[in-house]
Amino acid sequence: MFNEDNTVEQLILDTLTANGWKYIPAEELPRQHGDVLVEQMVRDALVRLNPEIKADPERADEVVYRLRTIPLSVQGEGLVRANELFSQWLLGDKSMPFGENGEHTSVRLIDFENLHKNEFIVTNQWVYPTREGGRRFDITLLVNGIPLVMGEAKTPVRPAVTWVDGASDIHDVYEQNVPQMFVPNVFSFATEGKCFRYGTVRMGVDIWGPWHNSQEKSEGSLADVQRSVKAMLRPDIVLDILQNFTLYATDKKHRRIKIICRYQQYEATNLMVERVLKGHPKKGLIWHFQGSGKSLLMVFASQKLRMHRELGNPTVMIVVDRIDLDTQITSTFNAADTPNMVGAATRQELQKLLAADSRKIIITTIHKFGEAGGCLNDRSNIIAMVDEAHRTQEGDLGRKMREALPNAFFFGLTGTPINKRDRNTFWAFGAEEDEHGYMSRYSFQDSIRDRATLPLHFEAVDVKLHINKKAIDEAFDTITGNLDELDRDDLSKRAARMSVLIKAPERVNGICQHIVNHYREKVEPNGFKAQIVTFDRECCVLYKKAIDELFGPDASAIVMHTAGGKSDEFAEWKLSKDEEERLLDRFRDANDPLKFLIVTSKLLTGFDAPILQTMYLDKPMKDHNLLQSICRTNRVYPGKTHGLIVDYLGIFDDVANALDFDEKAVQQVVTNLDEIQRELPGIVAKCLAFFPNVDRTIGGYEGLIAAQDCLPNNETRDRFAAEYSVLSRLWEALSPAPCLGEFESDYKWLTQVYESVKPPSGNGKLLWHALGAKTIELVHSNVHIDTIRDDLDTLVLDPEILEDLINTNEPGKKGKEIEIKLIARLRKHQGNPKFLALGERLEKLKERHEQGLLHSIDFLKELLTLAKDVVEAEEEVNTVEESDQAISALTELFSKIKTDQTPVVVERIVTDIDEIVRHVRFPGWQNTKNGEREVQKALRKVIYIKYKIKDQDLFDKAYGYIRQYY
Repeated sequence: MFNEDNTVEQLILDTLTANGWKYIPAEELPRQHGDVLVEQMVRDALVRLNPEIKADPERADEVVYRLRTIPLSVQGEGLVRANELFSQWLLGDKSMPFGENGEHTSVRLIDFENLHKNEFIVTNQWVYPTREGGRRFDITLLVNGIPLVMGEAKTPVRPAVTWVDGASDIHDVYEQNVPQMFVPNVFSFATEGKCFRYGTVRMGVDIWGPWHNSQEKSEGSLADVQRSVKAMLRPDIVLDILQNFTLYATDKKHRRIKIICRYQQYEATNLMVERVLKGHPKKGLIWHFQGSGKSLLMVFASQKLRMHRELGNPTVMIVVDRIDLDTQITSTFNAADTPNMVGAATRQELQKLLAADSRKIIITTIHKFGEAGGCLNDRSNIIAMVDEAHRTQEGDLGRKMREALPNAFFFGLTGTPINKRDRNTFWAFGAEEDEHGYMSRYSFQDSIRDRATLPLHFEAVDVKLHINKKAIDEAFDTITGNLDELDRDDLSKRAARMSVLIKAPERVNGICQHIVNHYREKVEPNGFKAQIVTFDRECCVLYKKAIDELFGPDASAIVMHTAGGKSDEFAEWKLSKDEEERLLDRFRDANDPLKFLIVTSKLLTGFDAPILQTMYLDKPMKDHNLLQSICRTNRVYPGKTHGLIVDYLGIFDDVANALDFDEKAVQQVVTNLDEIQRELPGIVAKCLAFFPNVDRTIGGYEGLIAAQDCLPNNETRDRFAAEYSVLSRLWEALSPAPCLGEFESDYKWLTQVYESVKPPSGNGKLLWHALGAKTIELVHSNVHIDTIRDDLDTLVLDPEILEDLINTNEPGKKGKEIEIKLIARLRKHQGNPKFLALGERLEKLKERHEQGLLHSIDFLKELLTLAKDVVEAEEEVNTVEESDQAISALTELFSKIKTDQTPVVVERIVTDIDEIVRHVRFPGWQNTKNGEREVQKALRKVIYIKYKIKDQDLFDKAYGYIRQYY
């Protein structure tokens, strides 16, 4: 009926013959029992492709003899090293003294330019060695008699058998027992008729990858496997992968490893090459999700662009966004022994390299262009790849870079979804020809489905801070008795800042105790390590001290920015570059006792340690910074099924927003930038009009006084500030557009004047220095942790949840303004000042919601508080009719306030909360433990479990609202 031979294997053979491979049964290939190569075919190719050998065919035997020795050396050299040596012959990098006077000439085994000159053979059931119990290979692809691809097919009709069995046969059995067969290997593949996966020599089966194209990525059927075979196993693609998409690198343990591209790297590189060959458009935006291999993509692209015959020896520039060149990208290029690579760490080095027309791969930072003035090289075959293209500092620095290289190609790479706020990234790199503004896109869902990265799991830990407000107020009065009201108010705001609360000793100790317990129970037994992300550098030290007491001093280390001078209070934690690298290597070593890295801003981008599984996050972050940070945990590592974020501050909404991006809105933003550009000259003129007859070329205090004299009073200064604010927003939106160049000197001058007349913080700042320490101590002594709860359900951010989340939160187009109509019972009490105030609160809440100033969760919290206050007010009126109506107060309030932009999920939560009141309550339930427990249980099911919102404050407000009903 159906078996491996007549289904999967036959499907592959038929597809390959249609793809340009000629089928020959294995027993018909002229080969001795111990031969890895079909030597007669190799000889024929050597004569066909090398004029020097054609002139003396016996020279072919000399080459075959050399080739034969490499598989024989595999036991001593190791498979990866032997494979690397053989690839040098395959790529034409080896020479023999076959020239006229004995000079060395390159030996070609394969013609990469004229593919029709090669012989492409597919065979099946190849046995090696042919006697003495040799191993049998299902599919073998040979080019000019050299076996470059091995494939293993498994049956599609036994559920217990998968592609993993085939990949394991190759990795665990064949490569171990007959490594000689894999010395010429480019890659191997395995399939059971549902999924297609490929890998290369000594690559762990857990990181074998699929091969898709950007249009179709489904899996699970023979048709899907056939599509992958058709897309990848083409003669031209196999040779392209051999020539341009294979690297040999040295890993952290100084072992030689072989790296092969993933399909998204292959696709993006070739799109770049195609665009450069065509000559337009001269830019492109590549978004590949965090951890899916952007550094390697840049190596592959550099390699192919530099080697391409038609590009005339181009200069490739890798532009990183760090102040120094010590980045993950640089280390990837170094590890891969990339030839003709040079770093430009100073402005002078960069100018010298570009002025000398250096045809190399130049790695530099974007800041070096900020220091360079004008054009550095106007050649058109300069290709710049800009890492982390979404960064806001791309702005003016990006414009300087384009001025320095006016005819270059610019490709922006980012691993973070670009949302509607990131207009300048699309402006700078998105080509109009590209749908949605992206040249290549590899999404969060793609990377998880392909196991290029792992899913992220979130554990919300409820750290409930109990702040003794009365005690703080009383003590505060005693130490601020001689201050006026304005100063006291300013001091209060500063004292209540989050940083003060976060550093309360009881809180720090409670969280560190939770970290240690959690790590010992859930992380350490699996052999993984963790990162602790704290609020600031002071917190790093506080957490380190607490962890030392609980786990010992060897378990953790601080990595943070320090100046190291006498004035730096954190100088003792300064690490040199070498010391930091040694520390990180220790962290990557599974046997080293170092378990935790304590950080605040360092190692949150560009840090790669697959053993890192868990991030203990106690720092508020948003958007790109948040997403880049949590993705430190998503790298693939043996035995690791997911990255884990233990969240002490409640970042759920922010993760959703960071992953939500609306392409239509982005395109609209890009279009709007053209209109903004037309507005710019008028806005600059408006700002300059405040300074008639001022000579802006005069510097120093004389020039500044002349400018300030034109702003004699607060009213004029406020008007100037309003106009300047408009200008600064336009400038940020347009950077790095070339149109800004002509206004740059005016903008700098206006900015300096604006800074000079900004209202000083005055007494407030001085007061803070005088009383800050006392105030902090006061807050700390009255902050207590009631409980730290970690019994809340884990939120798993997998593709399905993500899609639901994004779809739920997707804002629709705003309809016409909805006229505010206060709910019926507020209208009944028009003459009552209390109800009038409630009506005004409702109107303000409506306005803030419509303006997008409230997150969905914050909006819901305020709505609950308002509903609770409405019910309280009505209870005072005390009519039976209104008491019954109060049950649906929240629903009714919501129906009057919601807009087209209100997420559907909020409406559902509102309905469910009112449902609890209807179905669970009974007279006097608030006075019984059982009644309170039942209502809380029902509410928990709605908020925590059904909607996966881990927010204690929202829970408390909802419960407070429900308690009002009898």
